[in-house]
Amino acid sequence: MAIYSLLDQLAIPYQRFDHPPVFTCEEASRLLPDLPAAKTKNLFLRDPKSERLFLVVSPEAIRVDLKGLAVMLGVKRLSFGSPERLDAVLGLTPGSVTLLAMVRDSEQAVELVVDEAIWQAEQVQCHPLVNTATLIIRLDDVRRLLTHLGRKATVMRLPAATCD
Repeated sequence: MAIYSLLDQLAIPYQRFDHPPVFTCEEASRLLPDLPAAKTKNLFLRDPKSERLFLVVSPEAIRVDLKGLAVMLGVKRLSFGSPERLDAVLGLTPGSVTLLAMVRDSEQAVELVVDEAIWQAEQVQCHPLVNTATLIIRLDDVRRLLTHLGRKATVMRLPAATCD
């Protein structure tokens, strides 16, 4: 089901901003106006030992400490999932990873982890499963979408890496 059809079916309003493809937060910031919603960075991560997969949603401005996050999630180590695994599990390409990807995780193979600052925001910016548009959606509506999908988010204060 197309993401827009699902949002419409659930009566979830959104604002859509079309733009050229973006692959980094910096590119998105350059191409988009200053929007009244939390900017996110989305990381598709895996624990190589247990094969657990994670979609981590953090504020754009922080660099997540992967070692610290691994400890918090109870795994030995975290690494970035490959583009092939991202496509196989979520049907996404790099640059398109988004909080809304949970609609594609029919096997519930990916654990959603969201920074508490994002979870407490009124609105969030996210891609609609492609990196050529950005949506603004209210967090209450994102929570409603996750409930509809039978999904829960692990909400925590993500550890930030220090710059040496």
